Amino acid sequence: MDTALILTSVSKHIQLTKKEEEFFVSLLQEKKLKKKQFLVHEGEFNKFTAFVIKGCLRSYSIDRNGFEHIIQFAPPGWWIADIYSVISKQPGKLNIDALEDSEMFILYREDQEKLFEKVPKFERFFRILTENSIAANSHRLIDYMGLTAQERYFTFCDRYPMLMKTLPQKQIAAYIGVTPEFLSKIKAEFLKKK
Repeated sequence: MDTALILTSVSKHIQLTKKEEEFFVSLLQEKKLKKKQFLVHEGEFNKFTAFVIKGCLRSYSIDRNGFEHIIQFAPPGWWIADIYSVISKQPGKLNIDALEDSEMFILYREDQEKLFEKVPKFERFFRILTENSIAANSHRLIDYMGLTAQERYFTFCDRYPMLMKTLPQKQIAAYIGVTPEFLSKIKAEFLKKK
């Protein structure tokens, strides 16, 4: 699998020597998933983070009524994990599966710790990723509490135009917290106003 995308992602935040790049790449493990195949099930211990090279993954929980609540989509260039499980070493709360055939690099937590020891600048890299994730989740929570379903849909369209082209409506509906039928109504009303 080509490492260009992950190295480009890293280079946006830290500069690596050739030797540091080689060490980092040596810790990565390749993983492929078929569409609908799971990377992690709720209740399992998630011991790694995944960087998507091709395809798209999603993380989600299922409530008592059987409804899916999507937490994150991860298209190429994005990291995904059940961070609670990775950090706490407790059983995970999320399912992570492939929305389409996908390829990724896996970085196990123990290898990440080795990376921090040998190449300390990676602590900065993962701190930046964590801060960006916290900010995005906080923003999403505020949107969820303060915006109407229609406003959440248009916000999603503005923030993730590349996902609008590839994701099924059912997935977008689960992300913004509505049923697919309600999302269809939102879109129909918008088209009438145009």
